[in-house]
Amino acid sequence: MIKQILSLLILIAACNVDIAAQDTLPDFSAKSVGNNRVIIGWNNTFSVIKQISIQRSFDSLIGFKTILTVTDPTAPQNGYLDSKATNDHMFYRLYILLDKGNFLFSDSKKPVADTSSRKKLAIPRLESAADTIAWLKQMGLEDGVLNINGKDSSYMVNQLQAGKNKPDVFVASKYVSTYKNGYVHVNLPDDSKQYSIKFYDDSGVFLFELKDIKEKKFSIDKANFYHAGWFSFELYGDDKLIEKYKFYLQKDF
Repeated sequence: MIKQILSLLILIAACNVDIAAQDTLPDFSAKSVGNNRVIIGWNNTFSVIKQISIQRSFDSLIGFKTILTVTDPTAPQNGYLDSKATNDHMFYRLYILLDKGNFLFSDSKKPVADTSSRKKLAIPRLESAADTIAWLKQMGLEDGVLNINGKDSSYMVNQLQAGKNKPDVFVASKYVSTYKNGYVHVNLPDDSKQYSIKFYDDSGVFLFELKDIKEKKFSIDKANFYHAGWFSFELYGDDKLIEKYKFYLQKDF
């Protein structure tokens, strides 16, 4: 897993991930960075936006399928690293859901080769494993999502390669995780199981339980957890334990 994160961090440092140069919604940029990897990026100036989904197709008009729904569609700059495309000649478009059920699709486009020069930026110094985890979360490095706000990965790469501070690289759950806004996001499988979730603090003390969950995707207000730090959860489907794991809420939430 460390190798996977290193690869993604090195890719970010090697490519010109200049958010300011990205296109503004509903337009977006699509850059091919080699080995069938494509970076989709955009700037968001909509005052109200409910959902952004990235769609991919072999054709520019039909056959589009959603490959990712962005966790935080309101972020001013955002993007996605598609590392699972069949080739780098696929077509991409965005589905954008606005207020009161209004929606629109961007124009479809093929990726263009990224021939820009490399840039060296700066990131804050990471002094501990907790800082490392919080920074990875803020950068949105789960599932290939890029959310880069003028920060560079060179220091992190050097730290991991040199083994300094021995950062405990944390890989978030695909069911229950946090984002930079501090909210706990729940993304349950789209099936007929009856789900429930129990939450605990870092010492194992029970906090609360969500029962008979109807929605498959929703957020839990950070205020329900009272403080920053580590929390754990148990996810049940039809009263059977599916996952027992943890998540981290940053201090500045």
